[in-house]
Amino acid sequence: MKIRTFAAAAAIAALAITATGCSGGTSGGSSASAGGGKTLTYWASNQGTSLDNDKQVLTPELQKFQDQTGIKVNLEVIGWNDLQTRIQTAVTSGQAPDVLNIGNTWAASLQSTGAFMPFDSAAFSAIGGKDKFVKTAMDTGGVPGQDPTSVPLYGLAYGLYYNKAMFKDAGLTPPTTWEEMVADAKKLTKGSVHGMTLAAGSYTENSHFAFINAAQNGAEFFDSSGKPTFTSDGVVDGIARYLDLMQTDKVVDPGNAQYDNGTQAINDFANGKAAMVLSQNNANSSIASQGMKADQFGVVAFPAPQGGKDIATMVAGINMSIFKNTKNKDAALQFVKFMTSEATQATLDKSFAALPVLAGVTPSFTTDKALAKTFEDIYANKSKPLPLVPAEDQFESTVGKAMNQMFAKVASGGTVSKADIKAALTTAQQAVEAAG
Repeated sequence: MKIRTFAAAAAIAALAITATGCSGGTSGGSSASAGGGKTLTYWASNQGTSLDNDKQVLTPELQKFQDQTGIKVNLEVIGWNDLQTRIQTAVTSGQAPDVLNIGNTWAASLQSTGAFMPFDSAAFSAIGGKDKFVKTAMDTGGVPGQDPTSVPLYGLAYGLYYNKAMFKDAGLTPPTTWEEMVADAKKLTKGSVHGMTLAAGSYTENSHFAFINAAQNGAEFFDSSGKPTFTSDGVVDGIARYLDLMQTDKVVDPGNAQYDNGTQAINDFANGKAAMVLSQNNANSSIASQGMKADQFGVVAFPAPQGGKDIATMVAGINMSIFKNTKNKDAALQFVKFMTSEATQATLDKSFAALPVLAGVTPSFTTDKALAKTFEDIYANKSKPLPLVPAEDQFESTVGKAMNQMFAKVASGGTVSKADIKAALTTAQQAVEAAG
């Protein structure tokens, strides 16, 4: 099924919301409960080790919220493979939850649909103020210069995880440049063990690293007017550098081209099949679930090439949005305030290994102060937001899926040249331009 883009859905969304007369959500919507209180429907994204794990973590918090306010929350946890499609369907049909989680990289695309409530000064006051959020996180809320339609919930950043024992046995120290990372990975690739593991079949992961590697080259995927610039030399070179980990450097198992989510790569790392993995800080819980102890791995910033820009991650994370057609705006705002309160954040950050999105808050996702400091530094000082343009979702889909195909070609013994990369990016750019 062809996925409808957020931007293309804007006009339909406006019609749908009008036609449905501000109806409630398909999962129960907003209604009066037997006790006279309100009921909200909340779509949460999968943050834990499974959908059931998310429910186990969130249910006690939602009960606390009900106890405090009398407002019941009907929870549905949705996996990442389905979340974007579910949101698109809700936008176009008008049959939506009251509150939902979004990938923060989708914020501008979703804002362009007109289906979400802007957080104006009154809305921010209702949830405790805009200034309570870390600026890096708040910058992902929507289109610059407009009232955002989402607020931060969980902070995430990429880091380079490395196996301490493997590095020590090989006489290596953690890399600080791309060149050092590749040299280390080559030395650590022996037999069935590879220097690195990647989610090379995940279009979202691939689009993220296309962006990061291009940013390290000083390249942009969109110009200042929002037009795609996918075929610049800096973009092509960045993607080629990433592909070469499997193609030329041969430090990544070709089988990684079939890894369509980050957990598969994390599991390889945790089980000693790879010495390094590029992952977000919420990998900690997955690593632990595989039996790898916290003192067996370290994390450093994803290194740039010598002379490149010191960008180690996109500003990753999860935001919360409220559908404009909710019948219970005040209750929805109370819920957002609760979810972004210090007490709730401390509990959820620890369970989901998230970075704080609240200013001045100490990380709770780990007791390792050095690890926490590393990720805080990456998030605050070595990050760059993905393009805050309506076509961002199309960028992730077209570029990421093109890279899936490139990795698949390499894995099957083929070669992907820079000319091939540029041709694929040309096709991706034309698709984005055609979508308008």
